[in-house]
Amino acid sequence: MDYKSLSDIEDMTLYEYELKMKAYNLARVDKEYDIYLSAWVNQLAGATKEKGKKQVPVFKTFEDFFDYKKRLREVEKPSKRIDPHIRKLAQLAKKANEGR
Repeated sequence: MDYKSLSDIEDMTLYEYELKMKAYNLARVDKEYDIYLSAWVNQLAGATKEKGKKQVPVFKTFEDFFDYKKRLREVEKPSKRIDPHIRKLAQLAKKANEGR
């Protein structure tokens, strides 16, 4: 949990300790998720289908399985869709600023 000395732990309140333990355990669940997701993707990557009497790979190339360049474009392009919650917050901020 990244403590440098015993005094770091001694200075913590019970509430802080409980929060840090919860954060640590949530991070572990995220790691488990990544492990299981990796296993699932590994299974998917090795998938085959029947073609005639033969079993052939579902994905012929890595790019068929994961299009890296396409994913980069999706991440880099700005989103035109605004979350309704964000829109409401922006409207509230606008009203608050108009009242000044």
